[in-house]
This record gives sequence, C-alpha cells and structure tokens, in this order.
Amino acid sequence: MRIFLGSVLVIMAAAAWADNLPAPLTDAHFAPVDEAEARLGQLLFYDPILSGNRNVSCGTCHHPAFGTSDGLSLGIGDGGIGLGPDRVADPENMPEQRIPRNAPALFNLGAQEFTVLFHDGRIEVDPDRPGGLRTPLDADMVDGFASLLSAQTMFPVLSPDEMAGHYSENDVAQAVRRGVITGKGGAWDTIARRVGDVPTYATEFAAVYDHIDAPEQITFADISNAIAAFMEFEWRSDNAPFDAVLRGEAALPEPAATGMAVFYGDAGCAACHSGPFLTDHSFHAMGAPQIGPGKAARFENHARDEGRFRVTGNADDLYAFRTPSLRNVALTGPYGHAGAHSDLRSFVAAHLYPVTGLDSYDLSQAVLPDLPVDDARGLDDRAAIATAVRYEPRNISDAQVTALIAFLDALTDPAAIEGRLGIPDAVPSGLPIDRPR
Repeated sequence: MRIFLGSVLVIMAAAAWADNLPAPLTDAHFAPVDEAEARLGQLLFYDPILSGNRNVSCGTCHHPAFGTSDGLSLGIGDGGIGLGPDRVADPENMPEQRIPRNAPALFNLGAQEFTVLFHDGRIEVDPDRPGGLRTPLDADMVDGFASLLSAQTMFPVLSPDEMAGHYSENDVAQAVRRGVITGKGGAWDTIARRVGDVPTYATEFAAVYDHIDAPEQITFADISNAIAAFMEFEWRSDNAPFDAVLRGEAALPEPAATGMAVFYGDAGCAACHSGPFLTDHSFHAMGAPQIGPGKAARFENHARDEGRFRVTGNADDLYAFRTPSLRNVALTGPYGHAGAHSDLRSFVAAHLYPVTGLDSYDLSQAVLPDLPVDDARGLDDRAAIATAVRYEPRNISDAQVTALIAFLDALTDPAAIEGRLGIPDAVPSGLPIDRPR
C-alpha cells in the first residue's frame, strides 16, 4: 500500500510507524445531538448566572478565542476582570489563589470513547455507581445527568476559586460552605432556581425537555445536560488536514509529512497519544513542572499536585496526569496540567527530555496574571516529580522537532475552532457576556 505525504512517497508496508495510524473518525464515534438542546446550552454556557456572584460563565475559562481554554497557565475565576491573557485580579474582590490547574480544551469531549475526564480522572463512567458515574461526591451523586460530559459541569460551579465565590459572598457559596450540595436549598438547586426564575429560560426548558412543565421542575442536571449538548455540537473536531489524510482524501505538505512520521515513529508520541483522538485516555507521569497553588485540601499547606494518586491512592499514580487529546493543540496553550509552558515547541522539547526539561524550567515560561502569591513553591517538588517519570528520552533532532510541530499544526480543524453556533449576542439573564477586546 502506498500513500503520498507531500512530496515524500512512503511505502506503508515498509514503514513500521504507519501501523500506528488510526482509522478515520466517523459519525459512529459521536452521540447524536439535539440542536434545540444545544442552542439552549449555548445560552447557559455563556451566561454568568450560573456563578455565585453572577460574574463568571463557563465561557470565561473556556473561550473559543483561546482554543476553548483561557490562554493562561492558571486562570482566575471568581475575582477576575477581563478575558484570556488580559484577565487580571479585581482589586475590589481579590481572589484567594489561582485555579490550581490549567483549563483543558473542550474538543470532542462528548465522543463515545471519552469515559474519564479532568486532569486526574476524578470523574469517570462506572455502571456500578449511582447514576452510572464515579465522582468525588460518591453516594451523594444524583441521577439525571445524561453523560459524563454533563456531569463534569457539576464541579466548577461548586469551586470557590472558579465559579462559586467565597464563603459569605452569595447564596451558592454559603451552601457550598455548609456542605449542602444536593436537595432543596442546596448549591445546585439554588442555581437551578435562579435559571428557572428567568422567563425566557423557563420557556426554553419546557420546549426542549418533555419532563419539564414548570420552572420549579428545572434541575441542575437539566442545565448540565443542555450545556453538554452545546459542547458536543459546537466543538466536535474531525475535519483537520490530518483527518483528510486518514480518509485518503489529501496529503500533508512538508515538513508536516515528516513530522507525522516522527510522531508515529522515532519520537514515540503515539504510545500515549494514540487512536483517532490522539489520546489513550490513561495517566502518565511525564515530569511536567508544578507551578501555582498545587492541588491540596484547604487544611493542607503545600503546593504539590500528585495527580491521579489523589484519586486512586496508588503509589504508581504519583504525579501522573491524563493524556490530553492533541486535537487543535496548536491553539490550546499553555501546556501541561499546570500550564507551565506557554510555547508549544518548548513544551514538546521538555516533554521529549522530561527530567532535563524539569531541571531547567523557570517561571518565565508561564502566563500568569499578577497576584500576590508564590507561584514557584511547587518547583521545590522537582526531585519527587522526576523520580516518578517512567519515560525514556528520545534522541530527536531540532529539525525533527520542527517537523513535529508542523504535524501538530495539521491537527487544527478550522470548523471546530470557528464553532457552529458561536457566541450569542445576549443571554436571557441580561448579564454581560465575556468577549475578547
């Protein structure tokens, strides 16, 4: 079998790396989406009404202008002003800390094979659990969430640093502080009542969902389901130049063609970034630098982030994080679970030689709005992070890295980047929508 990759003729049978190429994506990889439900979710995604202080929407930290992330290493949710790299702390409502982890991109998260989400995989599909999902809420998990993607919406609205606000600031934060999440008067119910009190939302929910006849019947699960439908519809990504190659419709130009051979060959990237979504959905300790506040309970005084270990308690999972999909990766920086690298090339170089990259890392490579916190404390954990790495460095030349970056550019899908519904002109609450300057 022969295919042309730019000007290079590759004899597939003789190229061992070619065996790692996935089959092309088809509709079978994705669940069907009701467009009316997606349009309702579009409004909710960009509406700050879901946040405790009505000042942060899902779109604040997952904006299409920044590859469905926020362009920051570690974002500022509640207590921030502005959008993307221009976001700064509000002097009238200073945040306590940065959001501990980099805001992940949202492309293809509704695809059938995505059964685990978040950097540490703390939510995952599990038929033996209430509602068919394993989450940190365990027995308090409620039914009604249509998918794992829907369930992930539960958690940002409960986080003081992301959307809830802090302790005494509002009714949602007060409920979170008391540990009242589910049931009447809980944090989710409080948000649902807000939404139901907006006449346009009450009408739209009744039109989209047969089980809703009155505003008081709207639940947070209904809100999450609509948002998930929007994300599935808006950011399905399967039409990049790479997809055209997999379908046999086109060829990559140089140096992207060589970069694909490096990706699936000498660099060994496909060992983890496998399949059509370029992820094995597993967890690996890759020596990514730790910056920012770390992931700790409120009573803990450290800036570590032990990754998957915090979920499983298995020592083999120390400093392991979920393999991200590389779809549209050229536009989703900064990179790493803590966003330590703002530049894709420097991240790839450090990724190929993780211990060396960790030793030489400095904070100037991050994008961090001014905040009176010590963002370098986590770098004290370098030795422990390096010890956990199980990856052998690859002898890759600068020219091969250049080609590899060109291949990663070929994973950009213009239709997914532009979106299908876009940003609404207004939302039913009347609150302002975050837009880039």
